Amino acid sequence: MAVICNTCGLPEDLCACGELAKDSTKIIIRLETRRFKKKGTMIEGLDPKLNNLETVAKDLKNKYACGGTAKEGYVFLQGDHRDTIKDTLINLGFAADTIELH
Repeated sequence: MAVICNTCGLPEDLCACGELAKDSTKIIIRLETRRFKKKGTMIEGLDPKLNNLETVAKDLKNKYACGGTAKEGYVFLQGDHRDTIKDTLINLGFAADTIELH
């Protein structure tokens, strides 16, 4: 027997709730200066219930060859990656119109 989604009532293999929620999230990318004038890229607005932040952070860290962390609904990458991070997030499946660059 197929597992039924609690949100939409469709079978799990036909359910698109995760993709719809991924399109409706508002992602904010900004530069943050930490101790000793170290710069980092902060990606906020990712819902930890819908997105596995650890895998998103791992993919981004591998792409940019930098350190980083995923905590409490945000991903922090070491270094300034604002110029190319939007394209990378679009390739990971996030909608382009929901990504805001500060």
